[in-house]
Amino acid sequence: MNEWERLNRQAERIKARYPKGTVICLDHMEGEKGMPSGLKGKVSFVDDIGQIHVNWENGRSLALNTEADSFQVLSRPKKERGEPSR
Repeated sequence: MNEWERLNRQAERIKARYPKGTVICLDHMEGEKGMPSGLKGKVSFVDDIGQIHVNWENGRSLALNTEADSFQVLSRPKKERGEPSR
């Protein structure tokens, strides 16, 4: 498996783990002083390199890097009828 395939598979796992609507709580965001611990946000999407794009309660829209930032999942969206489980 080459590097591109590895990164693509990693991004697909992150997309499955953090679907749109997942509510998270920030522990720490690297390099962002205006993003305090305890800030909540909702996942809008995960991009093709595995960054989790979040709409934060402070009005900002910043992506999380799963390798550098830390956060906790507070809730996940309910699955629609007929949607496959992950």
